[in-house]
Amino acid sequence: MDFLYFMFISFKFLFLFLEFSYAADTINSTQSLSDASGTTLISNGGTFEFGFFSPGNNPNRYLGIWYKDIPVKTVVWVANRLNPVNDSSGLLMINSSGNPLLMDQNTSVVWSVNFTKQVSSSGVVLQLLDTGNLVLRDEQDANSETNYLWQSFDYPSDTLLPGMKLGWDLRTGFERRLTSWISPDDPSPGDFIWELVPQENPELIMWKGSTKFFRSGPWNGLRFSGAPELRPNPVFVFSFVSNDNELYYTYNVTDDSVISRIVMNQTEYQRDRFTWSETTQSWTVYATVPRDRCDNYGLCGPYGVCILSDSPICQCLEGFTPRSPGNVDWSQGCVRNKPLNLSAIDGFIKFEGLKLPDANHSWVNASMNLKECELKCSHNSSCMAYSNSNVEGAGSGCTMWFGDLIDMRQMTAAGQQDLYIRMSASELGSGDGKKKTIAIIFTTIGVIAGVLVLILSYFIYRRRQKKTSEKTEINKETDNQNEDQHENLELPLFELATIVKVTRDFSLNNKLGEGGFGPVYHGKLENGQEIAVKRLSAISGQGLNEFKNEVILIANLQHRNLVKLLGCCIQGEEKLLIYEFMPNKSLDNFIFDKKGRKLLDWSKRFNIICGIARGLLYLHQDSRLRIIHRDLKASNVLLDHEMNPKISDFGLARTFGGDQTEGNTKRVVGTFGYMAPEYATDGLFSVKSDVFSFGILVLEIVSGIRNRGLYHLDESLNLVGYAWKLWKEDKPLEIIDSMLGESCHLSEVIRCIHISLLCVQQYPEDRPNMSSVFLMLGGDGVLTQPKQPGFLMDRKLHEIGSTSSKPESSSTNEITMSLLEAR
Repeated sequence: MDFLYFMFISFKFLFLFLEFSYAADTINSTQSLSDASGTTLISNGGTFEFGFFSPGNNPNRYLGIWYKDIPVKTVVWVANRLNPVNDSSGLLMINSSGNPLLMDQNTSVVWSVNFTKQVSSSGVVLQLLDTGNLVLRDEQDANSETNYLWQSFDYPSDTLLPGMKLGWDLRTGFERRLTSWISPDDPSPGDFIWELVPQENPELIMWKGSTKFFRSGPWNGLRFSGAPELRPNPVFVFSFVSNDNELYYTYNVTDDSVISRIVMNQTEYQRDRFTWSETTQSWTVYATVPRDRCDNYGLCGPYGVCILSDSPICQCLEGFTPRSPGNVDWSQGCVRNKPLNLSAIDGFIKFEGLKLPDANHSWVNASMNLKECELKCSHNSSCMAYSNSNVEGAGSGCTMWFGDLIDMRQMTAAGQQDLYIRMSASELGSGDGKKKTIAIIFTTIGVIAGVLVLILSYFIYRRRQKKTSEKTEINKETDNQNEDQHENLELPLFELATIVKVTRDFSLNNKLGEGGFGPVYHGKLENGQEIAVKRLSAISGQGLNEFKNEVILIANLQHRNLVKLLGCCIQGEEKLLIYEFMPNKSLDNFIFDKKGRKLLDWSKRFNIICGIARGLLYLHQDSRLRIIHRDLKASNVLLDHEMNPKISDFGLARTFGGDQTEGNTKRVVGTFGYMAPEYATDGLFSVKSDVFSFGILVLEIVSGIRNRGLYHLDESLNLVGYAWKLWKEDKPLEIIDSMLGESCHLSEVIRCIHISLLCVQQYPEDRPNMSSVFLMLGGDGVLTQPKQPGFLMDRKLHEIGSTSSKPESSSTNEITMSLLEAR
């Protein structure tokens, strides 16, 4: 069954310059589009038309864009997908604020656009371009031809047109994705979504609801590895952009006489929906995905490969056997014939012509070569496979996969990467003589290399031991960590004298704040770089283990929304962490301060919410090991000079490996008011406990009130309880911070409140994961209704915390929790 279509039709342009060549393509604040009068906008070249329409047999009216001269109306964009007008009373106009509004007969606003720039309505125009892009621009702006206040290309429906971007603005967390129509008669968002997932190794994913349905494979420098149709051709060119600011896929036609579109279809759509008589121009299907059964996500399970020409189509990779022999259900996949040694003695078997595995748990280094990639993977017991990340020329870069390899299929197109899968050394010895000889050679080389590494490690260890006992303490600790951590812990070690000098002997004037770990000081190195020095307090409830945990964890984390660790110092009784300096300190200094809240308008607050979500998504999903922060709160979110958020303080974080999704502990640590109920009461923690903390944080950002600071309103309710009460009473606006004023975008704020209540639901299984949260923040789809939140009553927190440790001595007045089970 086909869902995503790449469609093309050739047109002769003579008939495009008929009676509509001089039709209006623009309206201003003194004009309007009326459904009753049948007025429309027509792009300057006559390619697209914008106005009211009814799809199929649906009597409701929608505002949309379609091809002007294609015989069967082909709609490419719909404004009011969720809110149709039930008669012909629809009226589109530009209001006094320069905002286009679609109103019905009751003068209710059915649809409007979102932009934050202050403009005069007299200078604002809405224009339909010949690209199919509906743009709002300020004619008084000299750059208005390219600098739009708003554009429909940023809010795709089910169609991607040439020049549109499918992907992310990483600066704001804004996403552009395709969503199917429910049916040919109903443009409401359907079950299928097509998007570019912003993970370490990005790939296009098609979702059916919350379930992966198809994926393109990661980008390999030429194309997505599972998309052979993306190759040089005379019809269209494509590009993939990935940098610090943007992540997107786009395409353009090579010949202006060709009209093309990509459509995300719902299940019941069939290909004949897009054909018509040969006597007229007809849509030609260039390619579709999924192409066949092998494109169904995860069909053959872990370590299974789908081969369409075989029977059964699911087969195990060489060196693997079916997990459930004789069972026609391949979802359980395959298991190894011989277990791994999980050491450098293991080798690798090269597999050619495969669609690369799901890149969700992968890591990329563009500067490594393939040999360096193999060495790094062999010394990391969690690494199961590696490959070039770029196949251009002789190939370059390194991609490593962690955990089970899933969703592979045989590909015959040129330019596919070779995949090197980790195998037991004994498994490498099987097969014909040539393969056995190669395996022996590689094994021997591996053993020799391992011995050399051990010898070298010993001499390095002895040298460091003689050099300084303080450095040895760090080295000993990291030697006990897994090989991956040992290899990557290359932090600069600062001298204590240097830190004492730049902090003026830890002067009170240099003190930035204090938390459960200890005080934090400002310093400035000789090269001019500003730093923040975190000093482990001798009386801190957190000790050497937390210090080492934070060093090991954050040294391996690199993300724009995580604070960067520059180095550490352990000398005598002093244990110091040196971070990049955040000039705007922590989030709590703004949202809980009357003057500070005025500095955070809604656009800044929403950017902070999206940034925190990006950082958590990286910790939970995109870093090499799943990391649970366990202490996400306003005081642990730092703000840089542009007010971009960075999550900090990883002393209490825990890592998960493989398929582990939750854990438990006898030592419950964290902060009251942010702790998930299952964690505070039973010591159970998971990614969903961080999601709970995120939901609390979003409510605090929206309201400017601490979760535990609402006693003047209701003696029994905390912020969560109060928000839930207002939500049930359909009065969510009452919780919004009055300081937001006119900057408040109500629909966006209410959506954030809705998302926060989904995050703080009582039971972990009801809460969304961070990938879903991130999609909800950037989308406009319908959200499910939240269930009862956890910890509605503030007195429950006091009861649970009756044996808690002392409060933090910072201005946050939060209570860090540490419950020790009696022995």
